[in-house]
Amino acid sequence: MYLFLLHQDCTIWLQKIIITFAKNKLNIMRIDILTALPEILESPLNESILKRAQEKKIVEIVIHNLRDYTTNKHRRVDDYAFSGGAGMVMEIEPVDRAIEFLKSERSYDEIIYTSPDGEQFDQPMANYYSTVKNIIILCGHYKGIDQRIRDHLITREISIGDYVLTGGELAAAVIADSIIRLIPGAISDETSALTDSFQDNLLAPPVYTRPAEYKGWKVPDILLSGNTKKIEEWKMQQAQERTKKLRPGLLEKQ
Repeated sequence: MYLFLLHQDCTIWLQKIIITFAKNKLNIMRIDILTALPEILESPLNESILKRAQEKKIVEIVIHNLRDYTTNKHRRVDDYAFSGGAGMVMEIEPVDRAIEFLKSERSYDEIIYTSPDGEQFDQPMANYYSTVKNIIILCGHYKGIDQRIRDHLITREISIGDYVLTGGELAAAVIADSIIRLIPGAISDETSALTDSFQDNLLAPPVYTRPAEYKGWKVPDILLSGNTKKIEEWKMQQAQERTKKLRPGLLEKQ
């Protein structure tokens, strides 16, 4: 009963995804990524689950080179900051032109900017975005972007952690990956997302596979018992203990 209650919210979320997907099956989800360095995204967005999801036409990922939206002959997308100081700043014009062009073709649920000082990305956020229709992700770069972009064009700023990357491309890939794998059909077992770490604000329990013994290291007997109820109780206990030890802050969210 305890396990059922813990997974109730996850089940509701999964049902919402399936319903949303069914309604939009003729209009697949689209993720547009704006970047000054599109080459960085080519590999992570075109392998494994993300590649198969695109081949199945579950999602469409379109990478846009911001240099294509410039008006200067050198296709420059950055300039010096008015206030001085080290580092270059991404200009407002190519970003605005790109977003304006995309919005002329379709509506967007969110325009995300990947920023180290944005709201920290988490599993509930990934769950939510897996149910929307279209999003734009703007990859930050250089010293940052013109503040007017953030003030007038961006609807949400997201960080994947308290550290700074060379650019927002890897963050955009992380966000896209975490969203797409949740869409029905992206992975073979649609319900497996219910047991991912963080879905219940718990880390996943340890997992084992064959052989049952290797170099004297044995799989816990309970997992070989065939007693489903006892196994589920063991998994819950292990998840709670691992979370308490490794990520105690998650328990406060329960």
